[in-house]
Amino acid sequence: MANHKSALKRVRQAEKRRLHNRYYAKTMRNAVRKLRATTEKAAAVELLPKVTAMLDKLAKKNVIHKNKAANLKSKLALHVNKLA
Repeated sequence: MANHKSALKRVRQAEKRRLHNRYYAKTMRNAVRKLRATTEKAAAVELLPKVTAMLDKLAKKNVIHKNKAANLKSKLALHVNKLA
């Protein structure tokens, strides 16, 4: 790797961004896991918009792919609708 000032700055920026993205991706996975584990309809209906918004934001910022976000939202909506 070149030791140019700009290259060193890019390395710092990339590492910072990687950690930021990793944190939000993990938070998203935990939220999805929590929603899937929910068996009460009322709790799931309350949680779904929050998780959906989180998925949309992460897709918009390219932390996750937009199709992955769409697939997860679809599956979660089906899960919530199936609950009695």
